[in-house]
Amino acid sequence: MPKKRAKKRTFSAVKAVKANARERVGQPKPERVIPHTAREEKRGAKHPRSLATLLSEED
Repeated sequence: MPKKRAKKRTFSAVKAVKANARERVGQPKPERVIPHTAREEKRGAKHPRSLATLLSEED
């Protein structure tokens, strides 16, 4: 029984450009995991702290 013929590969410009960039620059660095921060922490408190709470924290 004869073997199947190999499928002819079509030219992909994207793959060619990426391969060329890897040759020149090198492999990209692995991704870093960015720790999750709560939305309120990034944005800040919605209401300013009252004078009573600020004074009680100092003691």
